Amino acid sequence: MFTRLILAAAVAFFLAPTLPVGAQEHPEHPKAKESKEHPEKVKGEQKRVSTADISAGIKKNIEAETKKASDGKFHVSHEGNNLALDLVRVHDDRLSDLGGAKYFACVDMKAADGKTYDIDFFLTGEPGNMKVTDTAVHKVDGKPLYNWKEENGKWKKVPVS
Repeated sequence: MFTRLILAAAVAFFLAPTLPVGAQEHPEHPKAKESKEHPEKVKGEQKRVSTADISAGIKKNIEAETKKASDGKFHVSHEGNNLALDLVRVHDDRLSDLGGAKYFACVDMKAADGKTYDIDFFLTGEPGNMKVTDTAVHKVDGKPLYNWKEENGKWKKVPVS
């Protein structure tokens, strides 16, 4: 009898810490957090811009720009040249909040000559309504033109050393 009680307590103790984890919301759907920086009222709650919002904003911008272009390409200026690019992928693992209601992500794009360009996209906006404010060529075939450094919780461009 005593052995059964000890065994039951051990099993309950072992499983207890895992029960709340199983009840948590899936990480792709973060809970709305209160934020003075990115407010949007949703039934009395504050909602923050998520990485999904940033990714969707970039994809929407690329799609709109390629529809406008007669060649169906995304165009960006680099060193005085107009680059016509095709989307390879959005780096969903590198979507960032830069602070001050500004957001960032990098995107791999390919030119007709086979070169791969890493394009940095900067956005502002609210969930579901992100707007691209700037783009910059960050890398050409993997070679950085500038780097990023975090200073006081904010990311800044720095020269390649």
